[in-house]
Amino acid sequence: MYINPLIDQMLNHRSYREFKDLAVEEEKIQALLEVARHTATSVGLQWASLIRVKDPEKKRALAYIGHQDYIARAPEVWVFVADGYRNAKIAEEKGAPSPYAWDVNFFAQALTDAALMAQNVMVALESMDLGGVFLGSILNDPDRLVEVLDLPQGTFPVLGMLFGYPDQAPQKKPRMDMAFRTFVDGYEDRSPYLKALADYDEEMQTYYDLRDANRRVDCFSDQVVKKIGTMNLKRNRLTKVAKDQGFHLYEEGPDPSVKA
Repeated sequence: MYINPLIDQMLNHRSYREFKDLAVEEEKIQALLEVARHTATSVGLQWASLIRVKDPEKKRALAYIGHQDYIARAPEVWVFVADGYRNAKIAEEKGAPSPYAWDVNFFAQALTDAALMAQNVMVALESMDLGGVFLGSILNDPDRLVEVLDLPQGTFPVLGMLFGYPDQAPQKKPRMDMAFRTFVDGYEDRSPYLKALADYDEEMQTYYDLRDANRRVDCFSDQVVKKIGTMNLKRNRLTKVAKDQGFHLYEEGPDPSVKA
């Protein structure tokens, strides 16, 4: 397999949740912001923004939402946001308010932009001897998150991230073979899966997640059963919260005769 320094860095990605009591230098922060700025964006409209959470009270609020105390201790806490507000305001200021500004098409573009920005920032920070972790847990209570971050209509939080100088040495988490996730010209049903994934199930049970370092994790297939078999009521409000934030998440889109 072809390897260069960047690929080697990416293949050795780990999730860090505990950090040294050291601030990240401002020159590194500015470099990461430039990486975020230059991330690819759908139709050039730059639908993603980020919020750098510095207020200790807001950090604690995010830690409470995510049920993860270490969020409050992290040197850097960033939240990547799907942002349709800015473009809607630009159109409004140009005298051309649009009923389509926050439709499902642009919502999907904004979600993609925010996710791409977050991944680019993670790759960049790891090249600086920093470490981090993505935070899907900030969406455990999306209503409260919108309130904590003062998010206006036309915006939606997508993903959080912690980073700093690592103060732990986590294992690299095993991944299943790409033979189960790579197809040619169309999706292929590779079932039955349990027998084929038996080795991966066994490998997963050798992994220690430092969030609960005293026990090994469940095998992958058991994790699937546990996680998709449990309903998270607040996370199931994500579509409702997106609608409350002004996005038109319905099939036909807004009536073009109705002004935004």
